[in-house]
Amino acid sequence: MANEIEKFNAIALADIEKINGKTDDNIEKLNGFEFTGTTPVEGLFAFGFDGSATTGVSNKVNTSGVVASDVSAVGTARNYLAACEYGTGTAIFAYGSAADSNLINSSGVVASDVTATGTSRNGPAGASYGGDKGIFAYGTTGYASETAVSNLVNNSGVIASDTSGVGTARKTLGACEYGTNTAIFAYGQTDGSPYVYSISNLVNSSGVIASDTTGVGTSRYEVAGASYGGDKGIFTGGANAYGIRDYTNLVNNSGVVASDVSAVGTSVKAGAMTQYGADTAIKAFGDSGSMTAISHLISNSGVVGADVSGVGTARKELAAASFHS
Repeated sequence: MANEIEKFNAIALADIEKINGKTDDNIEKLNGFEFTGTTPVEGLFAFGFDGSATTGVSNKVNTSGVVASDVSAVGTARNYLAACEYGTGTAIFAYGSAADSNLINSSGVVASDVTATGTSRNGPAGASYGGDKGIFAYGTTGYASETAVSNLVNNSGVIASDTSGVGTARKTLGACEYGTNTAIFAYGQTDGSPYVYSISNLVNSSGVIASDTTGVGTSRYEVAGASYGGDKGIFTGGANAYGIRDYTNLVNNSGVVASDVSAVGTSVKAGAMTQYGADTAIKAFGDSGSMTAISHLISNSGVVGADVSGVGTARKELAAASFHS
């Protein structure tokens, strides 16, 4: 059952261990409202390009943010795909250089290929919305053929047909959740002018994408996004015509993007991010001038940590999502 309580005495649930000596496992309701507490999640990085070929390997992230070694590929190797959560503890990877999707169960196991519904495209982004559903949007079908179409994912992991595009068509953007059951898409590029963007588009709890919001921060592409802190989001990484521009931009619980914060540690583009633990995130893999597998943990205050030595196949243009049992 969904949690109907976000805060207790203005304190986020993720910051509460006990109430009157009882854990959330011992409390069913508070004042008649469902109280399920916070379930720690694990993460999964999968697919990508290793510098010579596309790959289908995956790497799990435990609830402490430790990245595991490679799991052999399941599904068609591909890059420039996207991922998002759906249902309860499950996720989906879709699109990219092959027109397929792969469901992820609550143990982080990647299922075999299913032909993806809707426009086949590279460089879309994905996020969850509505508590148990997902959305993929934007991307490109070829040179100078960017699109703004979106595809909703129901709570069984079924991708719906195309919804007409809203906002500026672009590719290699980022997406994340914020607030309560809402999401945001931001940044990206086109093959024409102005080339890179900092604009954003909010997604409401019904999966409807809003028109462009004027950009904040440095315009760039190959950006990654994830949620943190229970109700906020973060974008990191990227590049523009001047090279790798790995800035961090926090998103508050109203969907407002903050100005740039300089990168911590090795700067990358084309990496991926996902949630782990109760309210924290991890950024890993990407292109730092060469393929890398380094990771950075992100605290529940949105602070990016120092480099953590890479585990697994160094690669870029991959995707990531969370799961839990």
